[in-house]
Amino acid sequence: MPFLNSIFSWLMKKRMHQIELFIQYPEEVQQEWFFRLLDAAKNTEWGKKYGYAFITSEAEYKMRVPIQEYDQIKPYIDRLRKGEDNILWPGEVRWFAKSSGTSGSKSKYIPVSQESMNDCHFKGGKDMLTLYCNAFPQTHLFDGKTLSLAGSSREDEYNTYARNGDLSAILLENLPTWAEFFRAPEPSIALMSEWEAKMDKIAHAIMHENITCISGVPSWMMVLLHHTLKLSGKKRLADLWPDMEVFIHGGVKFDPYEEQFKSTFKPLDINFWEVYNASEGFFGIQDSLTRDDLLLMLDYGIYYEFLPVKNLAERTPTLALSDVKEGEDYALIISTSGGLWRYMIGDTIRFTSLNPHRFIITGRVKNYINTFGEELMMDNAEKALLIACERTSAVVSEYTVAPIYMDTNCKGAHEWLIEFEQKPSNMSYFAEVLDNALKSVNSDYEAKRYKDMNLTIPQVISLPKGTFYEWMKKRGKLGGQNKVPRLYNDRRFVDDILSTINKEHVF
Repeated sequence: MPFLNSIFSWLMKKRMHQIELFIQYPEEVQQEWFFRLLDAAKNTEWGKKYGYAFITSEAEYKMRVPIQEYDQIKPYIDRLRKGEDNILWPGEVRWFAKSSGTSGSKSKYIPVSQESMNDCHFKGGKDMLTLYCNAFPQTHLFDGKTLSLAGSSREDEYNTYARNGDLSAILLENLPTWAEFFRAPEPSIALMSEWEAKMDKIAHAIMHENITCISGVPSWMMVLLHHTLKLSGKKRLADLWPDMEVFIHGGVKFDPYEEQFKSTFKPLDINFWEVYNASEGFFGIQDSLTRDDLLLMLDYGIYYEFLPVKNLAERTPTLALSDVKEGEDYALIISTSGGLWRYMIGDTIRFTSLNPHRFIITGRVKNYINTFGEELMMDNAEKALLIACERTSAVVSEYTVAPIYMDTNCKGAHEWLIEFEQKPSNMSYFAEVLDNALKSVNSDYEAKRYKDMNLTIPQVISLPKGTFYEWMKKRGKLGGQNKVPRLYNDRRFVDDILSTINKEHVF
C-alpha cells in the first residue's frame, strides 16, 4: 500500500513538529496543561472541594490537594460507576479500566473520560507509530496489518449504562471504523472473554493475514505466537509472516523476553519498540532504535509531579519537571483529564536524559524486596537476571522472587522461582552468576551479602514449562493486563505456587 504509506508519512511529519515543540519547551507545555486541567474541573465536586477556581500556582495546588492513592478516591469512583456525574471530571464517565497491576485479587476501576481516551490514549497510539516511522523511515508497516492482543469488557455491575474491563478492550471498542482496516483479528474475536477459546479463534484468524506488526504484553503474546505456530503446521513464524517488522510491547520489563522473541522470529530481524501505556494514562514512547529509554509525552492532558523514592514515607516534597535530576528514582504522581488528581500510580521511573526528557521504568512503589535492608528494586533484578542469562546461555520466560526469612535454623535469602525457556546447563553456576550480578547493580544487596552474614546466595528453583500459565489460569488471571508478580516482601505468591506444584507432584 505505497499510497497509504505516503499519506501516513505526511500526517506523521506534522505531528513530529508538535512533538519537537514540547521537547523544546517542556516546562511551558506542562504549566499550560496544569492550568487547563484545573480550569476544566473547577466546577466539579472535587474542584469545588479544593478550590480549583482560586489556585494560582503549582505550589498552591500542592498545598491544597493531598497525594492520592486508589483507596482514597475509590468512594468517588464508586459513585461514578453508579451513574453520578460531574464528580472528578466534568460530565459523565461511561468507561472504567479494570486494573490490578499484578495478579493480586484486588481490582481497581480507573475512570476513562472521553477526553482522556481521545487526547491521551488514542493520541499515544498514533504517536507510537509516528515516532517509530520517524526512527525507521524505510518502514513498510502499513503494507500489512497489526496483530493486537486485547482483553475484554463487560457491563458494569453497578450501572448497565457503564462498562468496565481491560483498557485494551475499551480502546478497541471505541476505535474509529477506519482503524479496523489495519488491525487483526476482528473485534468479535479480539474481545472474547474466555481466554483459551479466544486463543484458538485468534490463531485461526491471523495465520492467513499479512501481519507486519504485533502489539501486546510480551508474556501473553508469546503464548499466542506459539499456539498459532502449532495450529498452522508451520515450523517458523517467518514462514507465516515474512513481512513481520516490529513488536510494540509494554506492561512488563522486556529484557527477560527479548532473546525468546528473537529466537521465535528467526531468521527475521524484527525491531522492538516499547511504550508505557497504563490504565491511568499513556506516559512514554521509545523514540530511537538505538536507545531503550522512553520519551516522556508532555501534551496528553497530564500534569506530572515526581516524588523522590527516598521521600515516599513523608510524601513530600514532589518535584516539577524542571527540578528532576538524572539517575534518581521517582514515584510518578499525575493529574489527568480522566479526573485523577495528584494520583500516585505506583510506578517508579529514573530519568536518563533531561533534554529531551527520557526515562526508564525502574519498578513499583510496593514491588520490591527490602526484608533485610537490601532495597532490591525490580530494575536491579531484571538487570541481574539478564546478565545471568547471557553468561549461562539461559532464556527465562517467567519468574517471581520472595524472601526466605531468617529463623533459628537458617539465614535469610532470596528465593527465585524461574520458568526457563532454555535452562542453564549448571543451575548452581547460574545462581552464583545471578548473585554476583545483583551485587554489581545494588550496593545495599552487596553489603547484606558480606560473608553471608545477613543474606546467603539466592536459591533458584527451576519450574516446569507452563507452571505460571496454569497457576494464573487457576486464579482466573489469564490474558488481558494480568501479570505474573515479580518482587514482593512477603511469600504469598511463592508459597501458593510451590504448594500447588508440590501437591500435583510436578517436581
